[in-house]
Amino acid sequence: MSEEKKLINGGDVLIKCLLKENVKYLFGVPGGQFLNMYDAIYNWGREAGIETILFRHEAAAAHAADAWARVTNTPGICFGTVGPGATNLISGVGAAWADNIPVIAIVPQVNSEFQDSFTLQGSLDQITMYKPITKYQKSIRKLKEIPDAVHKAFRESLSGRPQPVLLEIFEDAFLEEIDENEIDVLNKEKYRALGMPAIRDETIEKALDLIKKAEKPLIISGGGVSRAEAWNELEEFVDYLQLPLITSSSGIGTLSKNPQYLFGTGIAGMGLKIIPEADVVVALGCKFSWTMAHGEEPFWKNSQTLIQVDIDPSIIGRAKPISLGIIGDCKQFLAQILEKVKQGDRVETREWLEELKTTRQNIIEKLKKKLVKDKIPIAPKRLIKDIFEAMDEDAILILDGGDISVSAAEQIYDYNIRKPLSTLAATGMGQLGTAVPYGIGAKLAKPDKQVVAIAGDGAFLINIQDLETAVRLHLKNLVYVVANNDAWGMIKSGQKLFKGKRFIDVDLPAFDFAKCAEAFGCYGEVVTDPNEIKPAFERAKNSGKPAILDVKIGFQTPDTTKLMGAMGIL
Repeated sequence: MSEEKKLINGGDVLIKCLLKENVKYLFGVPGGQFLNMYDAIYNWGREAGIETILFRHEAAAAHAADAWARVTNTPGICFGTVGPGATNLISGVGAAWADNIPVIAIVPQVNSEFQDSFTLQGSLDQITMYKPITKYQKSIRKLKEIPDAVHKAFRESLSGRPQPVLLEIFEDAFLEEIDENEIDVLNKEKYRALGMPAIRDETIEKALDLIKKAEKPLIISGGGVSRAEAWNELEEFVDYLQLPLITSSSGIGTLSKNPQYLFGTGIAGMGLKIIPEADVVVALGCKFSWTMAHGEEPFWKNSQTLIQVDIDPSIIGRAKPISLGIIGDCKQFLAQILEKVKQGDRVETREWLEELKTTRQNIIEKLKKKLVKDKIPIAPKRLIKDIFEAMDEDAILILDGGDISVSAAEQIYDYNIRKPLSTLAATGMGQLGTAVPYGIGAKLAKPDKQVVAIAGDGAFLINIQDLETAVRLHLKNLVYVVANNDAWGMIKSGQKLFKGKRFIDVDLPAFDFAKCAEAFGCYGEVVTDPNEIKPAFERAKNSGKPAILDVKIGFQTPDTTKLMGAMGIL
């Protein structure tokens, strides 16, 4: 007797493909063309381990997928319906693109029968629309194309420099049916390389020779170290050669076991003091973005010897003249250079490193003395200090806003050394409104970790509607700290510094975030006394609900914002 055929549709095939990649959550908002995808999840997908997370806006869903990817180093999946759903996803996908985060956006397309007929939500060229913010785009018209397209999406999003990709699936493909035995969904090792190529020995030796000859070497740990999960090799490398290190914003947390070698983030804080003094700079997965002053004079020196390591050849030498460019994965590079390093003597002490340690400690002590004052309204740096001291050592930290994020970057290594993949900020795009969805995505990715978001009041309102999502998901130990100065602070700083205090469209009406939070079902509390920051934080984290602290702060311009203004970034 012949075996009875089991027919499956395009929605079933898509879910089978995603399960092969161990996808757990799809973040999005439903649409009519997704009915078969939802039915597959309802009928068998949940039991197999995949679920949708309903958001109240597609941009927030994309941000949550971005957060998932940043925390887990696996692609985050977001989706929105054809037309307006696809357009709403763009800001979230764009933020991931700017920071080299692997996000896969899935959008449907109307049935081919209705192409160019002015049907509802049709006639939109979504592929062209997404080209500037995705590494790869694939339009799928037939069911049999789905497995290969999903394979390509994961391969492209993860290979080389990680970035978002777009899958557009015509309704035809979702509706089509096929015998289950006719579909072959491959395991990941069968369609993409999982290892990294070795770097030539002579290149490694040349890099090591330049580092050993340096009097004032400096390591920059960037997003390439985070994505390659190379923090253990990095820790051993800097310890063996006694190398001072700063991180880019995307490299925060890549040095956590040996904080005595760590001296700031980008040009914020102490980084600005030591960068110009370095004679040899080793840039690991760092693209010299605006947070690194674009690698330009006077912050950097063209006379510096620069060794730049990056998986993407287009990044090497792009911002700053190099002495040695190395195309490769940061983990592979560090593993190989460590092997060479260990063939020689360990560096016992380095005079410049000891000087930097003393300078850093003096800066921290001076700042601590300044921030014990009980000034009202609360100083932004006092708020950051108290939150950094109160939060769990391995908490996931989210920064969302202008001046308050800059202040946090200035202090981020002073009180609570960050762990790998535990600091989220949409730095490249400067995206606002990430706090709420990043918090949800990070909490779902790491449910046992405390998640703390520090946001400006303007930024927090952008995606406040998805507090309902956090409540619906019963998320706990998720604390949103709103630094509330009733202003678009960074733009107000720009008008203050460069436009003679001619303020326009920067002052916001007073808003009670605590009452708003309670209306959503969250814990909410207003904080006006600096001595209540830590007690309020304890109440928030123990509330058993998503929690919002509305902290009234004064309007102050951080030093780094002033510098950014002078650089023409504001």
